[in-house]
Amino acid sequence: MPATREVKPGLVLATCCISLFLVSMDVTIVNVALPAIAHDLHASVAGLQWAIDGYTLVIASFLMLAGSTADRLGRRRVFQTGLAVFSAGSLLCSVAPTIHGLVAFRIVQALGGAMLNPVAMSIIVNTFTEPRARARAIGTWGAVFGISMALGPLLGGVLVDHVGWRSIFWINVPVALSAIGLTARFVPESRAPTPRRFDPIGQILVAVLLAGVVSALIEGPELGWHAPIVIIGFAAAAVAIVALIPYELRREQPLLELRFFRSRPFAAAIVLAIVAFTAFNGFLFLSSLYLQLARGMSAERAGLQMLPVAVTLVVCAPMSGRLVGAGRTRLAMVGAGVAMTIAAAITTTFDVATGIAVLSVGYALFGVGQGLVNTPITNAAVSGMPKEQAGVASALASTSRQVGASLGVAIAGTVGHGESFVATLHAYSWLVVACGLAVIAIGFYATATRATGSRPG
Repeated sequence: MPATREVKPGLVLATCCISLFLVSMDVTIVNVALPAIAHDLHASVAGLQWAIDGYTLVIASFLMLAGSTADRLGRRRVFQTGLAVFSAGSLLCSVAPTIHGLVAFRIVQALGGAMLNPVAMSIIVNTFTEPRARARAIGTWGAVFGISMALGPLLGGVLVDHVGWRSIFWINVPVALSAIGLTARFVPESRAPTPRRFDPIGQILVAVLLAGVVSALIEGPELGWHAPIVIIGFAAAAVAIVALIPYELRREQPLLELRFFRSRPFAAAIVLAIVAFTAFNGFLFLSSLYLQLARGMSAERAGLQMLPVAVTLVVCAPMSGRLVGAGRTRLAMVGAGVAMTIAAAITTTFDVATGIAVLSVGYALFGVGQGLVNTPITNAAVSGMPKEQAGVASALASTSRQVGASLGVAIAGTVGHGESFVATLHAYSWLVVACGLAVIAIGFYATATRATGSRPG
């Protein structure tokens, strides 16, 4: 028999973090490139929203399927497949001739991206079994998110200004290929002891629900809220959710594990993810347009201006991991909500002449909020669940993030449609103030009782 390969947790963590780096940096790079894409491809604001939401929507729709598929077929195998598809999608995006083509190729990217983060998190959870070590690993995961945030706007700005927006997709390819090799070398194959059955009907209903809501929100301002396609979108979403809940409750092994929501901390963490990422991704979308189109900054200068978001996120993510590992989850959640609320309040004062120092303080506080909130979301999602269902639990948390991201971008173009980017940013910032207050409330609610007290069996 061949000798069993020694597992090196640090190398496994580093390899898995590459997937997060790819998927997260891709979002921030594309945000910085939006004005250039609009100019080159003659895209409307709705087209730019679809360039972002076509990606996040598909990821949100298929994350749970990817998690359960990895638990069945092998996490390393699915992870490597996702890297290959993501790489191919990136190449296609770089040659997109129209905004519709770009959206279509972003969907290909997303199909690969859906196989990355939840599967990587499942690998991490099964590698780091001790709670404190797991919390620290998740904190590192959050720090990588911040690093990708930092590099995305900076690298994206330089590439857009000096090479062109298409180059932002080229850089994914060598990183993805190197990750495929590292995975083969360092990541052991693993599966769930009792693999889950596929749930095609549940998968279709989830996709219809998310697509219906997001498409109606994006197209409503442009076509009118009484337009047939908008009404059909909302109606399809309503029918899907009415059918989804009883159907999933009847299944022995559903796609959407509703029984997990019996855990108060888990349910609160899912809501927290949606609220926090709705606030953050809408803010990123509008900030790029505000800095470049309202204030006349170059893409490179706009990337530098958004650097405080990433710097504070990098600092606060591992700090949040240590707080969670020490049992101070409430402090991390409430701190995130306070920072988010203050940041949004500052953003409501932004105009075309706002000083760089004020901009930097507002952006830095947004980074603090996002850095603190990530680890509690992930830790609550995976720590209170049975270990063999780590793929499904982490996929639910990742899905909630992507749902929030999709809603944030969709709503951002809705709240100030027809107004200046400054007025739109102000309107959305007041929504973020409400989100920040909600995060504070959720932080108290989620930590009022111990996770084990309502853990599903």
